[in-house]
Amino acid sequence: MITLEHNVLSIRFPEVHPDAQLSIEFQRTLRIPDDGTDYSLPPGLGPFPLQHVDDYMRSVPAQWLDHGGVILPMYQSEAMWINFDSNYIEDHQASYPFAVKIAAGKIDAVTGDNWTNSLNFGPQNYVVVPEQPWLDGFCVEQGVIRQFVAMPLGQGYSVEEQLKDDSPIGGLQIMVYPMKRKT
Repeated sequence: MITLEHNVLSIRFPEVHPDAQLSIEFQRTLRIPDDGTDYSLPPGLGPFPLQHVDDYMRSVPAQWLDHGGVILPMYQSEAMWINFDSNYIEDHQASYPFAVKIAAGKIDAVTGDNWTNSLNFGPQNYVVVPEQPWLDGFCVEQGVIRQFVAMPLGQGYSVEEQLKDDSPIGGLQIMVYPMKRKT
C-alpha cells in the first residue's frame, strides 16, 4: 500500500510483515558544477512538495493519469536527492530491509542501463535500505555520481535522451521490494 503523507511517500507491506514500511522523501539541494571536480554531498534544503497526479486531472497530460503516481514540482535545472527511511523494529534492534530500484526516464540510476522490473545481482541494479540511506544521483562510474537534475524533455539534455534513441518517457520510476527471510 502506497500513501502520501506530509510530502513523504510511505510504502507498506502488511502482508509480508506488520513493520515492513519504507518512507521516501525527495530533498531539494544545491546544484553542484558538473566539471569533473569532487564535491562533498550538498545539503538538503527541505523536502519537495508532493501532490497526487489525480488531483490535477484537468491539467496534466493523459499519459500521467494512465500511470498515476505523484507530481514533484521542480524548477528547470534544480537538483534533488532521495532520502530513504526504513521502519525500526524494536524487538529485532534493526530497521526493516528493502531492495529499492530507482530510474529516471526508464534509465536505472544505479547501473545507468535500461530499466528492468527484476532485481539483478551482477551488476546490482538496486540499493539496499537501510544500509543505503539516500541516493543522490546517477552512478556514471565507480565512485562518480551525477545529480538528479530537472531538465526539459525533448531537447537532448536528460540522461534518458542521451542514452536512448526513442521518445523520452521522463519522470522517476521507483520499485520497492521488502526483504523476506528464507523459509
